[in-house]
Amino acid sequence: MKTLLTLAGLAGLTGVALGAFGAHALHDRLVAHDGVEIWRTATLYHLVHAVAALGMLLALTAGEANFSAPARRLLRVAAACWLAGLALFSGSLYALALGGPAKWLGPVTPFGGLALLAGWTLVVVAGWKGGPEK
Repeated sequence: MKTLLTLAGLAGLTGVALGAFGAHALHDRLVAHDGVEIWRTATLYHLVHAVAALGMLLALTAGEANFSAPARRLLRVAAACWLAGLALFSGSLYALALGGPAKWLGPVTPFGGLALLAGWTLVVVAGWKGGPEK
């Protein structure tokens, strides 16, 4: 749990930093590669999933949400999926926005998207099978 919380915090930190960096320091380069909207999409998904992972992990550690053991496991895996997915999805989009090779970066993006979807699917399953016991 400590590692996932640390990674969620780092994901939020890097999401804000990359959003600001793209808006300011990289703006001209992003415009030159028609990458402004791609960068914005990457930042949006990056930050949304960093916050989702952090919120879930904090709820699990705070004891406020008294989830069953199987649900806690599913939710930890969901947070891990989100963190891996944002690295693959947003990471590949950041690289594409800067003019990276679409031939090998393009196929990475959907794998990241699948990891994000897997995380949300695990949340659904956790809620269905073993949501809060209160």
